[in-house]
Amino acid sequence: MDSLYIHTITSDNGKEFSEHELVAQTLYINYYFAHPYHSWERGVNENLNGLIRQYFRKGSDLTSINEQRIKEIEVKLNNRPRKRFGYETPIFVMNQLLFNSKVAFIT
Repeated sequence: MDSLYIHTITSDNGKEFSEHELVAQTLYINYYFAHPYHSWERGVNENLNGLIRQYFRKGSDLTSINEQRIKEIEVKLNNRPRKRFGYETPIFVMNQLLFNSKVAFIT
């Protein structure tokens, strides 16, 4: 199956990405690693980190945050318009990709 929406992944060099080859093979994409201390090579990730920092300061103990608060922030971020999506929200773009309105329904 050919990946229509994901073309590449660029990640950090952490051990949590040790199975990157499996991910790349499963999604039929190229997988890259950012150079150490080159955060601009992962721009989308760094932008989202900045948005999250509006709610939690750097160095905050995230283990003390309850699931409800995380869900509230998730909803806010997913419904926030983004320049990269032509000022549409991420949730709108995802719905457009997953639930194409050109599908005919039987009545």
